[in-house]
Amino acid sequence: MIGYLQGRLLKKEEEKILLLVGGIGYEILLPASVMASIGTSETGDELSFSIYFHQTERQPKPTLIGFHTEEEKEFFQLFISVEDIGPMKAVKAMGLPIEEISAAIEGSDLKSLMKLPGIGKRTAQKIIATLEGKTSRFALEAVSPAGAPEPPKAAFVDQVIDVLTHQLGHKSSDAKTLVADAMARNSSISGPEELLDEVYRNPR
Repeated sequence: MIGYLQGRLLKKEEEKILLLVGGIGYEILLPASVMASIGTSETGDELSFSIYFHQTERQPKPTLIGFHTEEEKEFFQLFISVEDIGPMKAVKAMGLPIEEISAAIEGSDLKSLMKLPGIGKRTAQKIIATLEGKTSRFALEAVSPAGAPEPPKAAFVDQVIDVLTHQLGHKSSDAKTLVADAMARNSSISGPEELLDEVYRNPR
């Protein structure tokens, strides 16, 4: 089973990309919020994703769904536990960052959930009934322990979090805190190298 892929961007479409990994091109579906975060990425850019591998008897063709972080993948797995929300519907519905969706769930905010693509009132009610109380940790990730707002959802922020977790061995929660603190100290940061430098100027 494929759980993580890192490679070069070959092609980008509305809901999916083609990623070249070791001479093989993998077609990866991306939720709208993930796709938006790589909006500035161009052919040849290095990208990496945590992968949800979907294959069933009804759908024997393997489907790869990509996320920037393990937390996004974990939220996705909770999301598809709701009746009537399968993986394909969840990919389309996740048009906002998981922190915002989780906050709406924990706040029983039907109106916000109904703004997600393909989610009507009845499905929104099912989401709240099924997941309320289970997603609070994702909503809390929008604020660092020091109360600093979550860093902007620029593509380079997710890239640095990915480097900190997969290449430098930090826990995902620690990596997010390091990045949030760095962005709070220096809001003028505009690229991944600059952000990494700031992270390690004052590491925890």
